[in-house]
This record gives sequence, structure tokens and C-alpha cells, in this order.
Amino acid sequence: MPRSVITITGLTLVSLTAFAANSVLCRMALGQQSIDAASFTAVRLLSGAAMLWLLLRFKTRPEHGQGRGSWRAGLMLFIYAAAFSYAYTSLTTGTGALILFAAVQLTMLLMALAGGHRMQGLELAGLLIAFTGFVYLVLPGLATPSLLGLVLMTLSGIAWGFYTLAGRGSLHPTHDTAFNMFRAAPLALVMLIIGLLNGHAEGRGIVLAVLSGALASGLGYAVWYTALRSLSAPQAAVLQLLVPVIAAAGGVAFMDEHITVRLVIATVLTLSGILLVITARARAPRG
Repeated sequence: MPRSVITITGLTLVSLTAFAANSVLCRMALGQQSIDAASFTAVRLLSGAAMLWLLLRFKTRPEHGQGRGSWRAGLMLFIYAAAFSYAYTSLTTGTGALILFAAVQLTMLLMALAGGHRMQGLELAGLLIAFTGFVYLVLPGLATPSLLGLVLMTLSGIAWGFYTLAGRGSLHPTHDTAFNMFRAAPLALVMLIIGLLNGHAEGRGIVLAVLSGALASGLGYAVWYTALRSLSAPQAAVLQLLVPVIAAAGGVAFMDEHITVRLVIATVLTLSGILLVITARARAPRG
């Protein structure tokens, strides 16, 4: 197997694992009401910006005009994080995951089609199979969502889809991620003020928000932007369906949860669909 494929696979798995950890940390903090949504969002984004600022201190400065992210990506990042936090307070884990990832998939695939990407039959089949596995996994936790939660989580998924697409052409992923975080920081400060005036934050909630921001978000997003350079939009979209599977596997490994038939079936379906999407690009005729 070529070294580049090994590298891409490793980067992708690291970033998806970070996303799964992020989901768990958010659920632990917001689900147990140890911190309010505004404060969690603020601490998450600010700690991510601080971590990436420290990381840049050890990296060579890129050429002028490169590796500076964009205001659009920074805004999408903030919208994703803020809407996600508020939506999580009114949705079950399964329902929130279904709405979020459905919005991400549709956003990225529609934008890919609008950009001229021609979907192969194997890609379409793989997307359907992988999404079926994902839905089967979260099915027991589904509940009728509140209208506000539905709107917020859909908005969060759309914003994350655009943020992911913005990183596919990144030549300096760490710098781009850092400057996107820096641009989101002023809005995060506004959220911090809202949290200080109207919210609450326990020590445990703050620690979880810092871990979510500094490690799972800051470093995780930088690795994701690095991996995106070698992934097509459909591949990047469908690979994110692995996040709930990884989170469930983490529960089995570290939280004494049991391996269920549902988890095994969902994992096989999701991995099979992803494999089809990945191989479809390799089999596609070159123009």
C-alpha cells in the first residue's frame, strides 16, 4: 500500500476519532447541565484558538497571503459550534446525530453536484448503504424533535458542511484552521458575555469545554483539513458517518458498554458503503 494512502487513512481516522470524542464531551457537559450552551461554545472556541496559537509558535510562518483561512469559514465555524450547543439541549443524542449528519451529507453532496462533480453509480450506492447503517445505529435513540432543535441542528450541519468544503483546497491546513478559529473568537467573546450574564458553568463543564476546544476541535480540525486535500467531497461527506460508530466503539472499549448485534450490523453497513464510495473514484474513467 502506498505511503500516501497510509498517511491519508491515518489522518482521516485521527480526525474522525477527534470528532467522536467531541460529541461525547459535548454530551457529557451539556446533557448533564454542568455548563450552559453559550458558555460551552465560548470556552470551546477560545480554547481551540489558544491551542492553535501555541501550535503556530512552533511552526514556520507561511508565505504572505497563504494560510490565513477566511472570514466565511470562520463564520461557518462559529455558526456550527453555537447552533450545535443550543440544539443539543433540546434533542436526544440519536435524533441530534441524525439531523446533523443528514444536513452535512446533503450540503456537501449538493455543492459537489453544483460544482460539476458527476456521481458514479457506486458512489450513490455506497452513500445509501453507509447512511442506512448510520440510521440503523441511531434508530433506538430517535424521538420527535422540537422545532427549535430541528432548525438549530440543521443549521449546524449546513454550516459544518460549508466549513469542510472550504478546507478541501487548503495548502496550509494548520494555519487556515488557526485563523478560522481566530476569526470566530470575537463572536465567541460575545457568547462568553451572554453566558456570564445569564448562564452557569461548573468546574467540570469548563474542563470538558476546554478539552473539546483545545484537543477535539482545535487539533482535530487541523488534522481534518490536512486529510481533506486528498478526499473528494462525496468521500469526505460519507466518511463522517463513521463518527457515531467510532463513538459507540469507544463506549465498548472505555465505558464497559457491550457489543450489540445492532452495533455490528451498523458498522458493517457503514464501512461497506464507505468502501464503495472510496473505490468508485478509483474506478472512474479519467478525463
